[in-house]
Amino acid sequence: MSDAVQTAGAKDIAGHEFLAFKLGAEEYGIDILKVQEIRGYEAVTRIANAPEFIKGVINLRGIIIPVVDMRIKFNLGEPVYDQFTVVIILNINGRVVGMVVDSVSDVTTLAPEQVKQAPEMGTAFSTEYMIGLGTIDERMLILVDIDKLMSSPDMGLIEQLAA
Repeated sequence: MSDAVQTAGAKDIAGHEFLAFKLGAEEYGIDILKVQEIRGYEAVTRIANAPEFIKGVINLRGIIIPVVDMRIKFNLGEPVYDQFTVVIILNINGRVVGMVVDSVSDVTTLAPEQVKQAPEMGTAFSTEYMIGLGTIDERMLILVDIDKLMSSPDMGLIEQLAA
């Protein structure tokens, strides 16, 4: 992808609101418009032969939704479930999915100058799922393309969108 295209993508999201959440020592941000609700972590029902990162399913007001533990997905160490652990309920292309994170920080709006292009690097978190990096004073948010991540083939949760 050319720099011009990536920079244009980063500028497109500027001015949007992002929900900031923590996974380990890092802080991530996702488009607040994808968030349906935030719930405390509760026990899930395991599904046989599901990938390890799919914790199981929960019954959300009559809808059975899969729950993904992002710490396991990105190999960020052993997940710890405590009073800060939350499940972010996402609505991705009409499909409801839960995402377990360590904690939720806040909702923040990023101006164009606060969004930087993500450098290419070999990390557990593939840069193909990154929109860019948001900077707020001393904080840095890794901005995640949650649609692309949750509908990726390795997640197996949401059918690929027809191109």
